[in-house]
Amino acid sequence: MRSIELGKNGLGTAAPNPMVGCVIVHKNTIIGEGFTSPFGGPHAEVNAIESVKAKELLKNSTLYVTLEPCAHHGKTPPCVDLIIKWKIPKVVIGIKDPHEKVGGKGIEKLLAAGCEVVTPFLEDSCREHHKRFLTFYEKKRPYIILKWAQTQDGFMAPSLNQREKDPNPFWITNRYSRQKVHQWRTEEHAILVGTNTVLLDNPKLTSRSWTGNSPLRIILDKDLKTPSAYNIFDGTVETLIFTQGNVPNNTQQGIQYECIDFSELAPQVCDTLFKKNIQSVIIEGGAATLATFIKADLWDEARIFTGTNSFKTGLKAPELKGTKISQSYIGLDTLSILRND
Repeated sequence: MRSIELGKNGLGTAAPNPMVGCVIVHKNTIIGEGFTSPFGGPHAEVNAIESVKAKELLKNSTLYVTLEPCAHHGKTPPCVDLIIKWKIPKVVIGIKDPHEKVGGKGIEKLLAAGCEVVTPFLEDSCREHHKRFLTFYEKKRPYIILKWAQTQDGFMAPSLNQREKDPNPFWITNRYSRQKVHQWRTEEHAILVGTNTVLLDNPKLTSRSWTGNSPLRIILDKDLKTPSAYNIFDGTVETLIFTQGNVPNNTQQGIQYECIDFSELAPQVCDTLFKKNIQSVIIEGGAATLATFIKADLWDEARIFTGTNSFKTGLKAPELKGTKISQSYIGLDTLSILRND
């Protein structure tokens, strides 16, 4: 469906709005297309209608859209009002919008204005496309992606003895796989790691190897062990630190703190991120952090790289049960995508 392909252009920029795609067809010919602008800008339906050069054709056209058009005022006016204004007679909607401000109101308004409405349409494909948005509003938490790299023999990292002998990074994957991870970062609202990952690797957690926005950095630092000189405090990206201790009085710009009970870590993180309107998070480690979310069954998708090398000893990768939905290769690296059913 062309509307879904268009909607993908909003990945990483439209959130917290859904990445909607819209196509307008007149006599089997596409006369207008649009997708959701970066947050705060026009929605897909507005962009599609504006792209139509011969506006007089709209009254005899069909509008296809992946998600129910909005019927409320937000940062932009209701999309249904524009559809009705141009007297578009038929609207084909992929799925209903679960947002409480929409939730069928857009469809009702179109029907009341005399529009023919067809819905659902390609429902499974549209649900997959809008998985982040739907998870957020239906499950009241972010869409959670687990990501890690493991060796052929199932290790995520070498032993501490190996690290002490050689302080240089032990890369499991090739540079193209690592670049792919940076691309993924641009597509998600936030990235999350635990204290050990920060202390051992001093990561920047940015998207510097790919063009796009860097996600919100989230650090699980129960006892605030991270030194102030570390990269997460460099001020280049908004950073949220979860702790169980006292929040520092003099916090620097761009750094937020949230106190939670680490005995209920995963659910509390999810609840806090939902309240902060964070719709997706990619969890990049370490093993204990990944295991915490796996044990709580709070994950939706796992992306696992398997390199060609072996460590023989070290930090074991998490054990995960899920449905493998794809397997591909980046050079000699294997990338497996699993879904939590």
